[in-house]
Amino acid sequence: MLDRLSVALLAALVPLLILTASPAATQAPAAMPAPAAAPTLPGGAFPPPPVNASSYVLIDMTSGQTLLSYNAEEKRDPASLTKLMTAYLTFAALRQKTIMPSQMVNVSQKAWKASGSRMFIEPRKSVSVEELLRGMIVQSGNDASIALAELVNGSEEAFVARMNQEATRLEMANTRFANATGLTAPQHHATASDLGKLASALIRDYPEFYPIYSQKEFRYNNITQANRNRLLWTDPHVDGVKTGHTDSAGWCLIASALRGERRLVAVVLGASSDSARAIEAQKLLNYGFQAFDTVALYQSGKPVTQLPVWKGAAPTVSAGFLADRHVTLAKGQADKLSLALVAQDRLIAPVQSGQNVGTVKVAFDGRPVAEFPLIALEDVPPASLAGRAWDTIRLWFAK
Repeated sequence: MLDRLSVALLAALVPLLILTASPAATQAPAAMPAPAAAPTLPGGAFPPPPVNASSYVLIDMTSGQTLLSYNAEEKRDPASLTKLMTAYLTFAALRQKTIMPSQMVNVSQKAWKASGSRMFIEPRKSVSVEELLRGMIVQSGNDASIALAELVNGSEEAFVARMNQEATRLEMANTRFANATGLTAPQHHATASDLGKLASALIRDYPEFYPIYSQKEFRYNNITQANRNRLLWTDPHVDGVKTGHTDSAGWCLIASALRGERRLVAVVLGASSDSARAIEAQKLLNYGFQAFDTVALYQSGKPVTQLPVWKGAAPTVSAGFLADRHVTLAKGQADKLSLALVAQDRLIAPVQSGQNVGTVKVAFDGRPVAEFPLIALEDVPPASLAGRAWDTIRLWFAK
């Protein structure tokens, strides 16, 4: 976070920019981009380290901004990083109570015979959903992944269709799943950017289940297997998320760390070895925390300005945001941050709470960083007949 002087300067800057904006001279706001698609920031306070991987991306989850990337849109074999989507859909089923953690599952022949990494479930021995989850997440069991897919959707094939539907909803435009495990298959691919979106969504949407990803080992069927994410042992701030490896994918790791109030997600694809993927992910995380600050600009539900309303029972409407708004910028460079309010021209009643009434545009050193939609925080009903008539006359002269 910023030092006290920078925060004070920023606090003084924000209201000044808002008050000097002229609603009458602006246009309707553009659509708000998805957080994960926010423009990449200018470089940090010092150059990034070399990262030896085929592709990578570093995301600040608090602001949703990409801090660093390389070949982030290149389609690659995601290996066991696929299991993040398998877990995401399983978590959804648990929250909806269509399945229960204590529910016992009969193991199919297909799940039992799964190749690759396994938790060693057996057809003659039922296993609980909770055990399957830990077998998939901690041990990266392909057998556990298939068993969960069959439980949630009846078959792995039906589950894969759901995976692709969810990928579309999460705007993972360059991802296609062919199985629930991550075994190499035709038309099974993802990108570093898309996998960053998926990991961020899993952490954000299912915080009650995310702690499983920090579990260092799990024992099932008298076999103890360690979590393959080495950073869980070497960095106390890292609490997830998943490794992957196949011959075609190379060594892959998505790592997430929480330091103070900031959470970063690093995606490393195609590293040269098990140890290398951990080293490169650690480089990215360290750089993100050391070179950037994340600044809280606005709090959810708190008015940031009053906008004029025509033909309304009240002359103005309070405007703000329905979610906390943050921006990430190079450390120690708060003076290069600027904000501008673009309000709708001639806002006419009725105005409904939650209605989009403008946009706050954020720039760093003159370059666009993010846009946040400005929302009406209250209703403004129409004025009386006389009030509407008077404003109609005023509007006519204003034209």
